[in-house]
Amino acid sequence: MAINLDKEQCIGCSACVSACPFGAIVMEGDKAVITDACTVCGACVDVCAVTAISRPEAGKPAADNSDYKGVWVYIEHFDGKVRSVGYELLGEGRKLAEAMGQELAAVVIGQGVEHLAKDMFASGADKVYLVEGSEYKHYSTDAYTIALTDLINTYKPSVILMGATNDGRDLGPRVACRVGTGLTADCTNLGIDEETGLVAWTRPAFGGNIMATILCPNHRPQMGTVRPNVFKRPEQDMSRSGELVRVASKVKPEDIRTKLIEVLSLSDTASCNLEEAQFIVSGGRGMGKPENFALIEELANILGGAVGASRAAVDAGWKPAIHQVGQTGKTVAPKVYIACGISGAIQHLAGMSTSDIIIAINKDADAPIFKSADFGIVGDVLEVLPVLIEELKKIKQAC
Repeated sequence: MAINLDKEQCIGCSACVSACPFGAIVMEGDKAVITDACTVCGACVDVCAVTAISRPEAGKPAADNSDYKGVWVYIEHFDGKVRSVGYELLGEGRKLAEAMGQELAAVVIGQGVEHLAKDMFASGADKVYLVEGSEYKHYSTDAYTIALTDLINTYKPSVILMGATNDGRDLGPRVACRVGTGLTADCTNLGIDEETGLVAWTRPAFGGNIMATILCPNHRPQMGTVRPNVFKRPEQDMSRSGELVRVASKVKPEDIRTKLIEVLSLSDTASCNLEEAQFIVSGGRGMGKPENFALIEELANILGGAVGASRAAVDAGWKPAIHQVGQTGKTVAPKVYIACGISGAIQHLAGMSTSDIIIAINKDADAPIFKSADFGIVGDVLEVLPVLIEELKKIKQAC
């Protein structure tokens, strides 16, 4: 906790209780107590007349960092299956753990998810922290934040890796604030700084125009969210085993402030599920106008894939930002990536260069995209796509 309260100095005036905008301070007897709801805003520090509340000076560690050991990977799952980013981070976490001489652990929170531990060990984890309960059946900001915060405060990891997914981007900053540390968001590379031995988190900055490397020297754990599909999944070794640590849930019914009404399964969301898609058809400025994206959508539908777009197409309003592939969009790694009317700016290539097969269609034979493509078609994309669609339809009918 980054806010410190000296109970012996506290006179029980309760001024801090009313000053806290988050209701994170309560009175127990005649003393104030700071709860896990604290966001380290400092409002209580300013109103304490006897200076019983303080926080560390900037630039100084908030805790004894030597107490923190181990690399943790938060594992996302849905419908009993681990999301791909969890495996990717276990592979990268294994490298960090070995470089730091520490163990690698997976954190699994859910209901009926103990069976996932075997996959975690096979993917490189030495230990699995398991928190189960009916309150974790579906992702809940409140429940998962309390569970992960409790694990961190109890077992004190040095590093925590999380996927830069919808859930990870929601959970990561909340947990970081609760435990009084920082968070580097949307990382595209990880390493160890040779001089300090700290994790070097690399992420795009200034709209993707530069790459920034960030260190967290004074607070623990070192936390970051990492984009899906940046790293390859490790090969599994099913003979591996490890330690399973079952941790009791600390969540009470009243802690969860939201209520799940219904889970909707929308079939049309498949068209923008870029992270999991095996086939992606992306369009760029060369598509000419938004109406021409109907060809992209038709081809993606035939392949059972997803629709992507370049930043230029998104900025022009032709497709929503959820479809954007690139350094300032989503990082993808499908089996086949078809770039239609995309020139191949370095920012776009950064988001799809790990695709197994890249097919480029562009009327400019000197377009940079052809240097990264496995197969290239030089021609007007509006003439090539209808032919390609027709041929694929014939193949599907023949099968």
